Amino acid sequence: MRPRFLLHAAVAALAIGGGATPAFAQATATQQLLQRLHEKGILTDEEYAQIMAETKVAPAPAASPQAAAQDSAAGALDMSRLVKITPGGIGMEVGPATIKFSGSINAFYVNENPQTPGPRTAVGGGIASVGTDSSNAVRNGLLPGFLLIDVTTKQAGLDIGAHFGMYPGINSANWGALGANNGGQPTALATTGIDFRQVYITIGGKFGTVKMGRDIGLFSSEAILNDITLLAVGPSGGNVAPANTSLGRIGSGYIYTDFQPQITYTTPSFGGFQASAGIFQPLRSLTAPAQNNTSPGFQGKLTFDHGFGEDVKLRLWASGITQRHETVGAGTAGLVSYTGRGFDLGGKLAVGPITAVANWYTAKGLGTTVLNLLDTDARGNPRSSNGFYAQVLATFGKFSVGGSYGESRLGLTALERAAGNTLVRKNSSYVGQIRYGLTDWVTLLGEYTHAKSTAHGGNEAESDSIAAGAILFF
Repeated sequence: MRPRFLLHAAVAALAIGGGATPAFAQATATQQLLQRLHEKGILTDEEYAQIMAETKVAPAPAASPQAAAQDSAAGALDMSRLVKITPGGIGMEVGPATIKFSGSINAFYVNENPQTPGPRTAVGGGIASVGTDSSNAVRNGLLPGFLLIDVTTKQAGLDIGAHFGMYPGINSANWGALGANNGGQPTALATTGIDFRQVYITIGGKFGTVKMGRDIGLFSSEAILNDITLLAVGPSGGNVAPANTSLGRIGSGYIYTDFQPQITYTTPSFGGFQASAGIFQPLRSLTAPAQNNTSPGFQGKLTFDHGFGEDVKLRLWASGITQRHETVGAGTAGLVSYTGRGFDLGGKLAVGPITAVANWYTAKGLGTTVLNLLDTDARGNPRSSNGFYAQVLATFGKFSVGGSYGESRLGLTALERAAGNTLVRKNSSYVGQIRYGLTDWVTLLGEYTHAKSTAHGGNEAESDSIAAGAILFF
């Protein structure tokens, strides 16, 4: 009876671990199991031969200890080469590493009606469009497309990650000082540009996470990540020759955080609180006198998350930035060096289907719209700036309706306070938006935007735009 019992045990063991196993693989596994029982003396030679005959599997020659060790090593090697799908998202587990893919594509039809040019419409640094006729474009919104690749693994007790983010737009790029972020080039035979914004490594553990490479900055990052125009268009930033992106609420509510080289540390979460601090590659001004910056930049951010039951969620944040700017020839011709600083404060409150966001910032020597644009006067004296935005988004099933208002203000230095100055004093915009969740991946959007720019000397310009399109995330 023992051979029959052992045969049933062997078959049961294979059934538990094998599932629907191909005949050849099942026969091979049975042979290996019975061979191990024979080698350990559990089956006699007679019992081994009898069971092998009953299962119609030819007896295999006894393996030497060396061969058995080689078989075991080969089995371990095969396990390490297995490829499995990830439990969630789009990705695969390859041996010790997990590879995940995510991305987005958007396209919008945008019609813009600009301010007709006149003697009082010039505003330097204004976001409102000025032109003789309306313009039409098929373009990206505030986001270009993107493809993210994340490779993660665990080594020496640490969570290790490699991250790559490619951001191609749909419009042809006009390469220049700003790369793919220049104004577009709507001509035949031109091509789109790939804005490789992210390339960084992460090393994490119970101590937190260290990030090294190029990624989104800390200062003002929450402002843009919670902005409803991130998924749409907002002020166009130029609709006749579209660039990789529109402005969204950049320049009429916050300063763009940008993607920057950095070494940043983020703590674990302590009771909902989490802090990040980093050292950054110093940026030169886009408009100030020539600079030779030798001191690094520093940025930090503090967030707090808390839920009040299932239907109420709160997120608060504060962030700051500082960097020393060394003006070439400072001390001569009245040129000065200065330190650019900024601070923002904001929050998001979700109560059932309603989500409200507010953000405020103040800065000196940062300028407006993007970091270090119009940050000083002609002699390098820093200008002050501030701004805010507020928005509400209501979601009912697949439909969402939202609106927001924001403005950014730029001050003058003591050398500039004169009548007739055309430098922008305030950029503001109203945005109304409607969304429909067509599928889990695709959202349809319609949007209306009114932008206004006012100069210190009294000049004004206003423009209106309508956008309709879709954005896909996977």
